[in-house]
Amino acid sequence: MTATAASGTRLSAPEGGLGRKRIRWADLLFSLVLRACVITAVLFLVVLIGYVLIEGWSRLDLRLLTEFASIRRPEQAGAQAALWGTIWLIGLVALFCLPTGVLAAVYLEEYANPNTWYNRLLELNISNLAAVPSIVYGILGLGILARGLGLGFTLVTGALTLSLLVLPVVIIASREAIRAVPSSLREASYGLGATRWQTVWRTVLPAAVPGIATGSILALSRAAGEAAPLLLLGGLTFVSFNPDGLLSQYTALPIQIYGWIAQSRPEFHALASAGIVLMLVVILTMNSAAIFIRNRYQRHR
Repeated sequence: MTATAASGTRLSAPEGGLGRKRIRWADLLFSLVLRACVITAVLFLVVLIGYVLIEGWSRLDLRLLTEFASIRRPEQAGAQAALWGTIWLIGLVALFCLPTGVLAAVYLEEYANPNTWYNRLLELNISNLAAVPSIVYGILGLGILARGLGLGFTLVTGALTLSLLVLPVVIIASREAIRAVPSSLREASYGLGATRWQTVWRTVLPAAVPGIATGSILALSRAAGEAAPLLLLGGLTFVSFNPDGLLSQYTALPIQIYGWIAQSRPEFHALASAGIVLMLVVILTMNSAAIFIRNRYQRHR
């Protein structure tokens, strides 16, 4: 019986070693596949950025920021109106969307009863709206805001439509950030005699600011790069003035780039590449602000 056990041990040892080798090879293969995917994505990004930099290098000067669009003289044209239109849009979207999204997330996480049919339906709709194509929001804004409410093809119509577009993203990101706050912090606040609102305002929200800021900036970055809804809402490709109010006509960098690409002259294509670089700078600046806010609040925690 001992010999049999010893024989069984001798036979199982190679099998166990072979199994461990297979696991190591599988881990190595999976690691190589992941690295190949990352390298491929980074390579495509580097190629695209390098292409637009080389293509638009001749137009990366102050004229891009100080001059308005021109159909006849592309060598003198700029994106001043599109840049200020994008800044107006992002500012209004932040004003309309961020307070609404964060407060909705606070209600759903801290106050709402998840067992009621109303709140379950609300959560389901929020998740579904996050996956709706942007052109559908453009049609909604055209039918309800521009024509139904009589706002017309103005800056406020585009800002409200983009706010509806990114609102589900802000709510979902804010909920995840609030949910990640340890429950021990809430219990400690309640133990000191704080009310629910005081706990949310002074304990939960400060701890959730890094996640909320990151999700909000990503949502605003998406709004800054959207072109499909604005094409339906009066985002003109040729505007020779800066917006001066909520009811002003406007254009934005994605719309302006689309207009330049549609032209046949190669000068406009170089101008479009320079506009793409400008839009990347705006979005990277916003993302850098989110990283700064997140790191600052993480140091203070």
